[in-house]
Amino acid sequence: MDFDVRFATFNASLNRSNAGELARDLSTGDNLQAQNVAETIQRTRPDVVLINEFDYEAGNEDLFRDNYLAVSQNGADPIDYPYAYIAPANTGVPSGFDLNNDGTVGGPDDAFGFGLFPGQYGMVVYSRYPIAENEVRTFQLFRWSDMPGNLLPEEFYSEEEQEVLRLSSKSHWDVPVEVGNKTVHVLAAHPTPPTFDGPEDRNGRRNHDEIRFWADYVSSPKQSAYIYDDEGTRGGLKPGERFVIAGDYNADPFDGDSVDGAIGQLLNHRRINTTVTPASEGGDEQALLQGGSNLEHRGDPAFDTADFSEPPGNLRVDYVLPSRSLKIDDAGVFWPLSDDPLFRLVGTYPFPTSDHRLVWVDVRLPHRP
Repeated sequence: MDFDVRFATFNASLNRSNAGELARDLSTGDNLQAQNVAETIQRTRPDVVLINEFDYEAGNEDLFRDNYLAVSQNGADPIDYPYAYIAPANTGVPSGFDLNNDGTVGGPDDAFGFGLFPGQYGMVVYSRYPIAENEVRTFQLFRWSDMPGNLLPEEFYSEEEQEVLRLSSKSHWDVPVEVGNKTVHVLAAHPTPPTFDGPEDRNGRRNHDEIRFWADYVSSPKQSAYIYDDEGTRGGLKPGERFVIAGDYNADPFDGDSVDGAIGQLLNHRRINTTVTPASEGGDEQALLQGGSNLEHRGDPAFDTADFSEPPGNLRVDYVLPSRSLKIDDAGVFWPLSDDPLFRLVGTYPFPTSDHRLVWVDVRLPHRP
């Protein structure tokens, strides 16, 4: 018997301007945006889903699950996720340094990851299958300077800053999910946008290296030997382990502002299965309707996953990338055509839910009783 498992990622824009605000919204059950996020998940029905831009606060994962996902939205069947994983992020955590070199210390730009408060723009994983919580690895504290051959702009950061600067703008998680008698490692992250900086391109360089972290993590033991997790355990994923890399990686393979080849580190990786690219008809339609930069893009608009303003226009930035040991049966981007009744869940600016689209991939896991 084989298991067919749907993995998904969704930057749901469930971020708020103040700590505690998301918890208040999620505790009512009647927040329209949260209802739309839940309905999107109910309509696509992933077995395992990573939500990016979900403010971290212990208990938020239960509020969203109990008050939204487990409640029918607009007639969609409720969806049950018995297992969830949430943890702190670097966003909004004060560094104590003037990381943006504006002459003052403090504020969102001087945090380890851009954020108005600790945990803003965090993330959560929901699963129908058990999560081996004792085996989860987090890499929130890994220092950027500890990556060999990194792109850290040394001329921009002082030696003291380089000693403390963390690589992950939110966090990197290895979340093992147990499907039958198999384990699939969900490798979750949300690298910084490669913008909002200066000629030193500190965010573009960081985005590149945040993506590279997973490329090294799933490579040979020699290539991943430099990696250490928040408990001090060294090394990457063991050879032969199954994995799915998921998240908003803020990098398009052809267009936008990311460092050349940034996402190619994953898309061209020998251990990653890219035989099927998630696509939608809605992305194609919106690129034509919106025009502008979209008409000059080199990438196929059917593969776009985010509806961005000008520039850069719509891009492919959200990914679900299984290991080669997992066969892809199907994949898609939830971006309906404008005449589809479900188009109301994606809409156009100002968006009713998010400027990103849910991306899903179905994989087959062989199961031996």
